[in-house]
Amino acid sequence: MNGFVFVDKPEGDSSFLVCAKVRRIFSAKKSGHTGTLDPMATGAMVVALSGATRFIELLPETGKAYRAAFRFGLETDTLDITGNVLSFCDVPVTEKQLSSVLARFRGETMQLPPMYSALKKNGVRLYELARRGEEIQREARRINISQLSLLSYDEEKREGELFVACSAGTYVRSLIADIGEALGTKGVMTALRRTSANGVAVENCRTLEELEALKKADELSRAVVSIPDALCFKRLTVSAKQARRFANGGELFLERINKTVSDETLYSIFSPENEFLGVGVTAFSSGLLKPKKIIGR
Repeated sequence: MNGFVFVDKPEGDSSFLVCAKVRRIFSAKKSGHTGTLDPMATGAMVVALSGATRFIELLPETGKAYRAAFRFGLETDTLDITGNVLSFCDVPVTEKQLSSVLARFRGETMQLPPMYSALKKNGVRLYELARRGEEIQREARRINISQLSLLSYDEEKREGELFVACSAGTYVRSLIADIGEALGTKGVMTALRRTSANGVAVENCRTLEELEALKKADELSRAVVSIPDALCFKRLTVSAKQARRFANGGELFLERINKTVSDETLYSIFSPENEFLGVGVTAFSSGLLKPKKIIGR
């Protein structure tokens, strides 16, 4: 079965494990996802099944949004509540101070990825190095935080919750630690829920238990979004001869397609029988429609 499944990831499972569970439920040959969530995190996760894994990079990249709980006065090696405690800090933080400092982190900024992350260095995950007690130099990366607001804050407990809308690759754990540092204290993330990913709201996601129930009722197809529906590209139907050529990786002459198209634009390509063949990109400079991704390849 090819397509995408929108999953509400449970707490405690790694993203890899969730993919494996979804693959088992659908009896798919392979699966993949569009962005790692830490085991402690929950929320929106887009899982690709079988041939859809080839199209992950073409999904709409609209950034991600989170509700993140935090606590000031505490530092851990993982920057979240699951890590080993490194230090404490008793500096008080008022709601006014916190609200004021948030402005510094909105927009484009540079962020240093944490050691406990899935990023690789010479083929090794950083968290694997961190677990061995190693810390290496990392390069700060450009991120964009389009929205950052305070949802709640208890001054006495120094605990609260943030709403964060940000670009892919943003580490909310690091953001909270950096906010704490800007306030002269320490900060850790205590909970994280991704409320949207790739334009998919968590309200439109299904839990693993709901997917199991659909499987039992023989209605799993209800949970699968087709590749072209998920990609949201304009549809382009070609002739039977052109469909065979495209499906085999061949380029098509635009003048023979006899359809109005735009230059340097991605299209979902269909056969006359309404079979999705893949994604092609137009190039007026060469007069060709070139295969970008093909479903059978």
